[in-house]
Amino acid sequence: MATFLYKLGRSAYRRRRLVALLWVALLALAGAGAASAPAATSSSFSIPGTEAQKAFDLLEQRFPGGNADGATARVVFKAPEGQKMTDPANKAKVQDVVGELKSGSDQVASVTDPYAAQAVSRDGATAYVSVSYKLSGMELSDATREALQKTGHDAQGQGLTVEIGGDALQTMPETGAGEIVGVVIAGIVLVVTFGSLVAAGLPLLTAIIGVGIGVSSITALASVLDLGSTTSTLAMMIGLAVGIDYALFIVSRYRAELADGREREDAAGRAVGTAGSAVVFAGLTVVIALVGLAVVNIPMLTKMGFAAAGTVVIAVLIALTLIPALLGFAGSKVMGRKERKGLKKADDKPNAGTRWARFVIRRPVMVLLVGVLGLGAIALPAASLEMGLPDDGAKPASATERRAYDLLSDGFGPGFNGPLMVVVDGDKAAADSTVSTIKGLDGVVAVTPPTPNKAGDTAMITVIPKDRPSSVETENLVHEIRASTGDDVLVTGATAMNIDFSQKMNDALVPYLALVVGLAFLLLMLVFRSVLVPLKAALGFLLSVVAALGAVVAVFQWGWLGSLFGVEQTGPIMSMMPIFMVGVVFGLAMDYEVFLVTRMREAYVHGERPGETIVTGFRHSARVVTAAAVIMIAVFSGFIGMTDQMIKMIGFGLAVAVLFDAFVVRMAIVPAVLALLSHKAWWLPKWLDRILPNVDVEGEALAVPADSPQDADPDAGRRLVKV
Repeated sequence: MATFLYKLGRSAYRRRRLVALLWVALLALAGAGAASAPAATSSSFSIPGTEAQKAFDLLEQRFPGGNADGATARVVFKAPEGQKMTDPANKAKVQDVVGELKSGSDQVASVTDPYAAQAVSRDGATAYVSVSYKLSGMELSDATREALQKTGHDAQGQGLTVEIGGDALQTMPETGAGEIVGVVIAGIVLVVTFGSLVAAGLPLLTAIIGVGIGVSSITALASVLDLGSTTSTLAMMIGLAVGIDYALFIVSRYRAELADGREREDAAGRAVGTAGSAVVFAGLTVVIALVGLAVVNIPMLTKMGFAAAGTVVIAVLIALTLIPALLGFAGSKVMGRKERKGLKKADDKPNAGTRWARFVIRRPVMVLLVGVLGLGAIALPAASLEMGLPDDGAKPASATERRAYDLLSDGFGPGFNGPLMVVVDGDKAAADSTVSTIKGLDGVVAVTPPTPNKAGDTAMITVIPKDRPSSVETENLVHEIRASTGDDVLVTGATAMNIDFSQKMNDALVPYLALVVGLAFLLLMLVFRSVLVPLKAALGFLLSVVAALGAVVAVFQWGWLGSLFGVEQTGPIMSMMPIFMVGVVFGLAMDYEVFLVTRMREAYVHGERPGETIVTGFRHSARVVTAAAVIMIAVFSGFIGMTDQMIKMIGFGLAVAVLFDAFVVRMAIVPAVLALLSHKAWWLPKWLDRILPNVDVEGEALAVPADSPQDADPDAGRRLVKV
């Protein structure tokens, strides 16, 4: 592989104008496709094989034209102090709003009169109007949303408190300045690392080009492939992080080759042939982890994984081709001013990486215990993990959806924000029997009379729980209804969907772990030609990801330091968070494993003793790996500032996971374990050594000049190389 990538790097360097032109053309093509594509809709959320999904499908079949997947809105009214919503003046205002809503848009399917539907609280202080639409929330036109908001503002101007909830106001998540701050921090880290604005700018430029191509392609295909708005955000998050990191390693290696006296073209080829090999395998682990999300069998999650994986592939290809091409344009400017003028002298003093590695080698047991016990303590909150999907109650207090949620909860009870829909596949007698059974269950506030379809063979029943949608009590109620009724009675609705989604996540976690970790183990065994090193890498990852989950629980579920991260409402952790973090963090964590340990493996095969290989690996790689980790943390942290609770949680989770994995696991636990294992770390059964192909990630083939005589000492031309 190293030889092929060496030729690819040299070719890209020589044909740099053509390579650069091709990537710019791809960016322009993707941008044009995104600009001309229809607006993205909300991805259809389906969970095949669950009861909630079966009920939803039955409703679509038995209640044609019912717009089961259409957007809904609740316009909530609160009377001034001392008044009631049943007062003639207030009643007239609400009636006017009902009329305006009906005539405000042709996308409206139905509007209920709160006085006819008994949608007035017992104290008379609160009432609400339910609005159903023919299209989903993301498909509604701006004019429809404006009409909905205008009716609320008009009524509020007449003395009523009016708030609007539901998914009709659903829009693309608002992006803050956090992402820009993350990129700025990345730029500062690169300047400090390289001491050259040109060298620092290359990773940023190529990462932005890669993300631009990836996100534009997703936007162009969003309508055709039914991709949700979150898909492009995830692709941007991961694409920026790995794009900067992969380019960073190539540029760093190129500078090292120039410092060793290589010609520029040869230096570019060797940089791609050695560091590029690590980039390929690191990228493969990320792709395996993301594509592996398909085993969960939830279409939305599968699409997110494939889209993000595509962005990672683009980042790898750019690192292998566009980076050497741009290095050709940059010339010697990738070096600092002192290096270019020959003023900077070689420094034989041990750098920070060398000093840290020697410290770990002297005290491996202590470092190992401190690292494991520290992460173990942080992981403790993960034992209290409660999962669910965020609703309007998790939105900021400044959002009208959150205020509408609170008004409904105060006026009608917490469970009113998460009604359960019970679908009875039977006649009127079966429906009446189901109503009687449900009324006898604890935790039920109200049960509506059955609503039959035209054929009379199916009925809908609405059940109002006593507790809020995301509570354990409501989850138990769903299970009780399912256990107390027959197979012809199905429970659905947003709350039931969330419960089934969480269960689906739990059931898929072990198979997913087995697939992803198993494939990556084989891949790393191929890279390191060792059994214990990949095993240690996998166990270290599990420790860091559980610790990250513990931190997520402490902040978002318990509220510790919540105000610092903009968490206004604590609640259950997003159902997909554990399996999502396993997938993404595993791939990213293996980046540092590959880049750091590959250098140690290279030194070992060249004859260094086990302890010396650890020092060599840290001397040449610790600074770059540290910079890469800081950059990735900065990029992920930038998404904590977004208003969308799901994106905020993902950004925080990934940032702390990289922090734990890079600085505790890879920088402390890994060298400690390798020091304790000594030669055994690189043990590989002879029969397995014969089976595994030699992919030459270390670039051994490049260490021998091509014109060396065949009978020359094979080790004569070898030298230690840096990653």
